Amino acid sequence: MPDKKPVRITDVTLRDGQQSLFATRMTTEDMLPIANKIDRIGFYSVEVWGGATFDVMTRFLNEDPWERLRILKRYMPNTKLQMLLRGQNLVGYRNYADDVVEAFIEKAAETGIDIFRVFDALNDERNFIAAFKAIKKTGKEIQAAISYSLTGKRLGGPIFNIDYYIEKAKIIEEMGADSLCIKDMAGIISPYDAYELFSKLKENVKIPLHLHTHYTSGMASMSLLKAIEAGADGIDTCFAPFALRSSHCAVEPFVASFQGTDHETGFNLDAIADIDAYLESIIQKYMGFADTTRFSVVDIGVLMHQIPGGMISNLVSQLKQANALHRLKRVYEEIPRTRKDLGFPPLVTPTSQIVGVQAVFNVIAGRYKMISNEVKDYFYGLYGKPPVPVNEEIKQMVLKNYGRGNISIDTRPGDILEPEMAKAREALKGLSEDMGDILIYALYPMTGLEFLKKNRAAPHYHGPVVM
Repeated sequence: MPDKKPVRITDVTLRDGQQSLFATRMTTEDMLPIANKIDRIGFYSVEVWGGATFDVMTRFLNEDPWERLRILKRYMPNTKLQMLLRGQNLVGYRNYADDVVEAFIEKAAETGIDIFRVFDALNDERNFIAAFKAIKKTGKEIQAAISYSLTGKRLGGPIFNIDYYIEKAKIIEEMGADSLCIKDMAGIISPYDAYELFSKLKENVKIPLHLHTHYTSGMASMSLLKAIEAGADGIDTCFAPFALRSSHCAVEPFVASFQGTDHETGFNLDAIADIDAYLESIIQKYMGFADTTRFSVVDIGVLMHQIPGGMISNLVSQLKQANALHRLKRVYEEIPRTRKDLGFPPLVTPTSQIVGVQAVFNVIAGRYKMISNEVKDYFYGLYGKPPVPVNEEIKQMVLKNYGRGNISIDTRPGDILEPEMAKAREALKGLSEDMGDILIYALYPMTGLEFLKKNRAAPHYHGPVVM
């Protein structure tokens, strides 16, 4: 009989689950009644931070993200806490200078993060360099992620094929990653593609492999199972009330399915049911943020346009503001054209927003009659190197009157960014000397400063009191 090989299961309920279904509005107060119970389940790790949580907490919830992490670490001492880090973007929407990257990672590790899942929207491994170096310095775990995308309906074609992912995986392993995650943010990986991809990855890299996929298309459970059959070491799941739709697979069917097999989890379903009951009891608070426009938990549209759920909600919001919601179909048609102009970036934060906003502009005003600042930065090279070259004609048009110059860079974006931490410290002089606050400002100079002024009014504030 083969050796037992329990699957590493990462719970993402408190971060990506609530982000995918309820616009990241879950409060720390609502997490605490189950935090200790989650800690006792036996997850490999629990993702509690990163992604949109940092921005939403300071902008909408009036909560300190550092304090949430500090508290959850106290409530969950036995489980590795994990965060999603956007490489050089950290938890923001642009690339930050290396000194911000180093300070942020040092503070996150000190406050409670054990595993940093690091990805880059363009899969430009140069945007991992500063983050990897800083994480190594803290002694914490690097789980590098490759953003999953497709050229066509299935894995293959001229760009996003098996060779593409194997090449990226080898580079990432060489750079010092402790494990590797295939990050399928739109839920478009099919079961047989998952099997083929993970079979080949297992043959080519030695570090543990993990699959992150969303339920959006309805294929996720099958894809996770086939990836495990092919040798995947870990998967992401949520507790059932915060699972499915544009979120993740529920953990409960996997616990039941693996009973009596080599992959048995050892999780207690009664303990999980207790957590589920609590989550059901608070869901009504957040239903105002849920997508109630359809009954189906499966969105077949994502198989056709490959647009992540969060990106769709942003498009709808933009078009509503412009009184142009009737043009949504045209925007869906424009997105692939805009994406091609930009060198086929995977559609994940921040490239999903960059492509989406420009596609809306192209439909409302005419192609590239209006150009967002982010698109100018993108064509200049401030986000990194796209999977294939951009449309040269469009690039020349976009950069014609660009402030930094009309010739794009081909170096690592971090190499040309001036240090930012000294300016952030100076900006908060007299308001706060706490490193967490300085980083909030460095990441979000406008909304972050508003949050700090509201919450750090006392003179000579030095930081939170740790109880």
